[in-house]
Amino acid sequence: MDKDDLSNSFMDLKFETLSVRAGHNRTHEGEHSEPLFLTSSFVFESASEAASKFSGEQEGNVYSRYTNPTVNILEERIAALEGAEKAVATSSGMAAILSTCMALLKSGDHIICSRSVFGATTVLLEKYLLKFNIETTFVPLIDEESWKAAIRPETKILYLETPSNPLCDVADIKSISKIAKDNNAMMIVDNCFCTPALQQPLKLGADLIIHSATKYLDGQGRCLGGIVAGKETVISEILGFVRTAGPTMSPFNAWIFLKGLETLRIRMLAHSSSALDLALWLEKQPQVTKVFYTGLESHPGHTLASKQQLAFGGVLSFTVKGSRKEAWKVIDGTKLISLTANLGDTKTTIIHPATTTHGRLTEKQKIEAGITENLIRIAVGLEDVGDIKNDILNGLEVL
Repeated sequence: MDKDDLSNSFMDLKFETLSVRAGHNRTHEGEHSEPLFLTSSFVFESASEAASKFSGEQEGNVYSRYTNPTVNILEERIAALEGAEKAVATSSGMAAILSTCMALLKSGDHIICSRSVFGATTVLLEKYLLKFNIETTFVPLIDEESWKAAIRPETKILYLETPSNPLCDVADIKSISKIAKDNNAMMIVDNCFCTPALQQPLKLGADLIIHSATKYLDGQGRCLGGIVAGKETVISEILGFVRTAGPTMSPFNAWIFLKGLETLRIRMLAHSSSALDLALWLEKQPQVTKVFYTGLESHPGHTLASKQQLAFGGVLSFTVKGSRKEAWKVIDGTKLISLTANLGDTKTTIIHPATTTHGRLTEKQKIEAGITENLIRIAVGLEDVGDIKNDILNGLEVL
């Protein structure tokens, strides 16, 4: 194999190798690490070359809003990890969702979406896309009959997160993808919680994968970014919107994400191991009324998650005796864990979903999504799990 050309051999390499090397063809400088191209535009040798590259007749870099070598490396690497033909990077996870919808939908189209998605996703679909006469029907994630019943002739997208945020519900990707295909619709999976290190929805029938790269793909809470991966024909449409509207990922952020990907599977397995340990411990605490984590045999989605995922991820949630007042006491009682809405970090984070990540939902929407006032979400980091337990105990003992 030519050391300077791995791009045609992605399928022959294992996941861990792809995480480190996919997409990087060394420049004439012979750099070992991926190069960072901090430039807004690129110079052409002639007017003819400029015209050819602008029109797409000739491949090459034009303007960093839509062609940048560092961003391209990240896109190729994610595509390789997800088993996709192509990927496009955006400025954030929400930008990835918006770009996908704007590129693939038109006035009069219909979306079916799980109720168990990130709060901003719900607001985007229900408030802003509705302005363009694009309607969304929200259904329970794990109720396949509800997905079928919601189908209309104008349905174009079935959208879901699995495991869901924050209750870790698990959807049967194969079954729901069949519903989509039987009705000429596209199934999109937000793979943020698992990443391709633990789950590859395209292999289970999904059409598109969306990521908030801000989370586990980075892994250290450093910057924002989003990714969409799937078939080249579909991604090209989304790239067209990104090129025109400009929700573009910066080269520097892409370079940061490339560094994060190098340790992706190692981190995800470590997160998963500590999260399972913590979930089992939380189940035994008298102040805790319920723990939501797919790694627990008590979780209704455990068997399905075991089939679809390599491990169970780093996010869990639990309810405490009482309501908002008691949940806030537990959160405020912790000292080591970071009180922040982000997840996927090396540092463990804790948050109250009902008043933060899902705070813009109506009370009815919260009830339908299972977001109660006594619910706490934890994204388990890479600290010693014993230290995490002791810190949570500081909060629980306040009750």
